[in-house]
Amino acid sequence: MLTTEIINALKDYTATMQNPVTFVLQTGEHTKREELVDFLTQVSSVSDNITLEQRETNGALRSPISFLVEVNNKSTGIEFSGIPSGHEFNSLILAVLWASGTDMKLDDSLKAIVGNIDTDLHFEVFISLSCHNCPDIVQGLNQFALLNPRIKTEMLDGGFFPEIIAERDIQGVPSVYLNGELFASGKVEIGELVNKLMERFPNITTINNQDTLPVQDVTVIGGGPAGVAAAVYSARKGLKVTMVAERFGGQVKDTMGIENLIGTPKTTGPELTGSLKEHMNDYDITFKEHLRVDNIEQGRIKKIELSSGEVIESNSVVIATGARWRELNVPGEKENIGNGVAYCPHCDGPFFKDKDVAVIGGGNSGVEAALDLAGIVKSVSVFEFAPELKADKVLVDQAKKRSNISILKNVATKEIHAKNGKVTAIEYQERESGKLKTHDLSGVFVQIGLVPNSQFVQGLVELSQYGEILINDKCETSQTGIYACGDVTTVPYKQIVISMGEGSKAALSAFEYLLMNNLLENDESVDAIAA
Repeated sequence: MLTTEIINALKDYTATMQNPVTFVLQTGEHTKREELVDFLTQVSSVSDNITLEQRETNGALRSPISFLVEVNNKSTGIEFSGIPSGHEFNSLILAVLWASGTDMKLDDSLKAIVGNIDTDLHFEVFISLSCHNCPDIVQGLNQFALLNPRIKTEMLDGGFFPEIIAERDIQGVPSVYLNGELFASGKVEIGELVNKLMERFPNITTINNQDTLPVQDVTVIGGGPAGVAAAVYSARKGLKVTMVAERFGGQVKDTMGIENLIGTPKTTGPELTGSLKEHMNDYDITFKEHLRVDNIEQGRIKKIELSSGEVIESNSVVIATGARWRELNVPGEKENIGNGVAYCPHCDGPFFKDKDVAVIGGGNSGVEAALDLAGIVKSVSVFEFAPELKADKVLVDQAKKRSNISILKNVATKEIHAKNGKVTAIEYQERESGKLKTHDLSGVFVQIGLVPNSQFVQGLVELSQYGEILINDKCETSQTGIYACGDVTTVPYKQIVISMGEGSKAALSAFEYLLMNNLLENDESVDAIAA
C-alpha cells in the first residue's frame, strides 16, 4: 500500500524518535483485517522504534480493525478504527511522532487549558477518507489525548461501521461525539471544540501570562493570507509579533482549487495554507492558535483579551479576521463543501466545466456569479427567495440574454442532495404553491453575501452598515494604533492576492506609527526601516 518513496520519507521522519511506539491491534476476524495488518506492518518497517502487536484487549478496542497507540507499554489514548490511509495517513504518522516525543508546537496556554481538564473525556470522530477537513479534527484531538491522560480519542472510518452510522443517523463528516453524545458535526474546527470545552468546563481557562510575554510591538488577529502577510512583514522589521488565530488559513483552507494567485499557476487551499505556515515559521512570531479574541481595550498600550483568559499587551494591533460566507443552513450544505458546494465562483467555477450548477441568491453577487459561470458550465440556474431579483437591472438584463442561464424566483432552498460524496441535486420549494421540487445538478454556489468576522470589535472601531471595518488607504481604523486588512474591511474585491497586499500595507502602516511615536524599544527595528 505504501510506495518506496513514502517509505523512504517515513524513515527520515522517524529517525529522531525518542521513545518506542507500539501499534496494538485487536484480535479477531474482519474482511479488512488482513489489509490493515499489511498496512501497519509496512508503517512499522520504517523504524526499529515502531512495532506491531496483535493481542486481545479485553474490550478496550471496538473491533478487529481497531488499534491503539502505546508508548513504553502505556496507552496514549489514541485509537484508530479503520485503515488511516488517504487524508488520515498524516494523522497516523503525526500521532506516532508526537507520542514518541516530537514537539507538538502548541501554545503553552492551549496546553494548559487541555491539561486542566479533570474529567474523563472520550471523543469519537467519524470521518471519511475523502474529507480534507477531518484530519485537522483527528490530529487536534490526538494532541489533546497526549496532553491529558483523562482524554481518549478514536478515529472511526464511517465506511467500516455502517451500523453505527445508521444508528446515530450521521449524515456528514466530521461528526464528533463526546462521551456518547453528539458534540459537533459538519464543517468544524479545533478552535470551535476548544471553545465548547471551555464553555462546558469554565475552570480550565488559564490566567494572564504577561509575566512570560512582554509588551508586543504588533499583535495580529487572524491567520488567513492578510494576517500572515501582516505578521511576516512586521517580523521582518525586527518587531515583537504575536498572532492570535482561531483557524489558521481562514477561508483559503476550504478552497480546493486556486488558479488566480499570481506567480502560482495552480495550488489548493490546504497546500497554500501549508506554505503560509511554513513561511511564517521562518520568523520569530509567537503564535496562539485555536484561541479567539474576546475584547480589545484601547489605550496607548492595547489590552487584548483572549478566550483562554490571557491578556496580551501590545503597542499596535492589526485586525485580519476575514469574513465567512453567509450560509443557507440547510441539510447537505456543510457536509458537501468542497464536493459540490462552493462559495467562490472565481476560484471553483472552472472545476464545473460543462456541468449543470445552481447559484443561490439573486442579488448583485449572485447574478454576477451566474454570468461568470455561464461561460464555463453547461447551465446555471439562479434561485432567488424573493418574488423579484435584487440585482441591478443591467446585470439582470445581461443574465436574461444568456441562453444557459435560467432564473427561478420566489423559491426556497430546502436541501442539497449528494451521492458517493458528490452533489447530485437541489431540493427547493415554490413558495406560492408550496410544492417541493428537485433539480439535478453537480454544483451549488451559495451567493447570499459575506459576514465579516468583526463582532468582537463592535463599539471599538467604526463599522460599515454591513459590519465591515472602515479603513482608509493606509489600513487605519477609527482608533489610533489599530489597523485592519483583508476581507473584514471595506476594501473591495475579496481575493487572496488583495488580502496579502492589504496585510503587508497594514504592517508597514503599523511600523510607521510605532516609529513616529517613539514606541520602538529595539534599535534594530529602527535600522530595519530601509529593509
